[in-house]
Amino acid sequence: MSERIDLHTHSSWSDGTCGVDELLRRAARAQLDVLALTDHDTVAGWAELPRAVAASGVAAVPGIEVSAEHENLSVHVLALLVDPDEDTELAEEMARARSSRIERARSMVELISRDHPISWEDVRAQAAGDSTVIGRPHIADALVARGAIPDRSAAFQEILSPSGPYYVPYYAPSPVRAVRAIRAAGGVAVVAHPGSVTRDADLPVDLLEEMVEAGLAGIEVGHREHDEAERTRLREFATTHDLLITGGSDYHGAGKPNRLGENLTQPDVLAAITHRATSTTEVIR
Repeated sequence: MSERIDLHTHSSWSDGTCGVDELLRRAARAQLDVLALTDHDTVAGWAELPRAVAASGVAAVPGIEVSAEHENLSVHVLALLVDPDEDTELAEEMARARSSRIERARSMVELISRDHPISWEDVRAQAAGDSTVIGRPHIADALVARGAIPDRSAAFQEILSPSGPYYVPYYAPSPVRAVRAIRAAGGVAVVAHPGSVTRDADLPVDLLEEMVEAGLAGIEVGHREHDEAERTRLREFATTHDLLITGGSDYHGAGKPNRLGENLTQPDVLAAITHRATSTTEVIR
């Protein structure tokens, strides 16, 4: 039986709702063989992976979901098997993005609080700890806890929408710079959900081509926010540009309806990723 591999998940170190140990236990119950931990702009959860792997029997791919921005479009890039050294350009960019995220979250909460019952203390209460990367999902959870909105999805469609009155941008590198920084850190760059319906528009083809020129290795085709037409378009782009095709659940625990293993990556693709990585970071088995 082929290995079941999910290359896109989140823990409570960013905007997931369960810790690393619980995440891998759930992966085992979902009959996954390999899972990538790709928290937003942080490697904080990596230290817990060896213990979680030993306890669950599920192998782990250390990764990050790097935030980038292009002409007001949010672009996410999975950075797999990168060097976690704090002296890399990638680490510096993530630190800057995390700091900007906090400032942005405070500003958004201040704006939202004029019309809805929410405070910064409410948002902080939704984070797992002081090292958690605060983002819009924590604001959404605070709004849900206050009864202002039924669930995260509704919060993102209404109050937290990028086109809404409360949205505040934050610093993020360009997608091309992010890809280059991931490659310089010895990792493999995969653009995440480029056809996501939560964006106001698909990522432009010319941007994707620039990312390929910068060293983009793969494209996440298997994602719940890609319909069949979008998957076909992305597969054709991947074939034309000799890109690896990945799939992932983008699992966040209770925060979203995504289910572990609902989109998978083929074993030969993971083998190609491990072969292309030049850092000392390895799949933990």
